Amino acid sequence: MATTKWNLDASHSEITFKVRHMMITSVTGSFHTFNANVETEEENFETAKIGFTADIDSISTKNEQRDQHLKSEDFFDAGNHPQLVFESTKLEKKLDEDYKLHGNLTIRGVSKPVVLDVEYGGTIKDPWGMTRAGFTVDGKINRKEFGLHWSAATETGGLVVSDEVKLHATIELTKA
Repeated sequence: MATTKWNLDASHSEITFKVRHMMITSVTGSFHTFNANVETEEENFETAKIGFTADIDSISTKNEQRDQHLKSEDFFDAGNHPQLVFESTKLEKKLDEDYKLHGNLTIRGVSKPVVLDVEYGGTIKDPWGMTRAGFTVDGKINRKEFGLHWSAATETGGLVVSDEVKLHATIELTKA
């Protein structure tokens, strides 16, 4: 079987996260600079090998002071760990469009296995003759498992930042 390479269409993709703030609401953030390397056998995504990186310096929560704090040693330590990295180990088909993506996520030099939910949106030919495939990816991680330990307590004893981080991505690929 022939190997098919897929390129990330960054203009039609996004990587976001949500973290509870003061335990009453959530802060949403995103990475603006990211890349993915995807290879399949033919166009069979069940055989996919996926590599993903996001540049920590591109983090945005729409608050410059908070973004700088996230880049600091208290959180991502961008000076020493400029990227987060994901490498897949298996893409497991569950139902027609539902998959489980297994892999290793590395943040701050700490690698942990994660399992993410993937919804395959389909593959099409666009009006310009390019083959495109779309995916939605969701998951949760515990930030403290990756060395992001900073926190503070509110006056009532609650946490300023929760340990759980919800991940969400929409990914569009084009066949190389």
